[in-house]
Amino acid sequence: MKYGFRRGHVASGRQRQSGFTLVELAVVLAVIGLIIGAMAIGKDVQRNAEYTKIKNKFIDQWEQAYNQYYQRTGVVVGDSQTAPRLMVNGATYTAAGGLPLSGGNMGADGITASRACDKADGPNMTARTATTNLRTLMTQTGIRMPPGRAEGFEDRYVYLDSNGNPQEVQVCFQWNQPSSAEGSGNVMIISGLTPDLARMLDQMVDGKPDAQEGRFRKQAIANGTANGPGVQWNRTNDDSIASTVDAGSGDNTRLDESQVATLVAVYKMNQ
Repeated sequence: MKYGFRRGHVASGRQRQSGFTLVELAVVLAVIGLIIGAMAIGKDVQRNAEYTKIKNKFIDQWEQAYNQYYQRTGVVVGDSQTAPRLMVNGATYTAAGGLPLSGGNMGADGITASRACDKADGPNMTARTATTNLRTLMTQTGIRMPPGRAEGFEDRYVYLDSNGNPQEVQVCFQWNQPSSAEGSGNVMIISGLTPDLARMLDQMVDGKPDAQEGRFRKQAIANGTANGPGVQWNRTNDDSIASTVDAGSGDNTRLDESQVATLVAVYKMNQ
């Protein structure tokens, strides 16, 4: 009887240990929730770190390369060193004014120039010519370009959007005429920016995400009223890259497997 009692006692103990209490289940669920939350936060932190890297290691370094080109040649990227024309302080050169239209990469109005790009151009970028090949101009001047995507693709940078799909940033340089919506002057054109990346870059450059004011702004957005409210970046990460909607809230048709819509920004140079 004593032996049997012990067997029954052991069996009863094992039976009590075969399941979890409500407290134990609550603790497990809480731990799982913390892990999932940490993973989600980790993705945001990683993406923000990547965006900061794009600013520091790509955009800023291309601005430095642009400034070095000016210091070494005395002209901006894409201009003629013997007949510089792209720093005209807002004046319009015309044949009627008795000013020559030759020299550099002038267009019919005397100040329009092709963008200094490299290889195939990104969205909303006019076709380059042999005289405005960005990589050739930099190499001939002995300027070390940012690493970019790879050797020969220094003007590009690949990153992942919020859906985990690859996107490609590309930079070009050009002169904006006084009639340009985003203002005149020498600018860097940056294509392939997702809306959240564009806003973050604008915040880092100008201190606030405003699509129409400051050195960093959206292409083709005109200046507003002085001291008036600005314009927000009208695209969101819910817009598909295939959308042609560019006002209001966009198309909101992005799927989880879709690439996020991209924007083209203008970054005004100091030279």
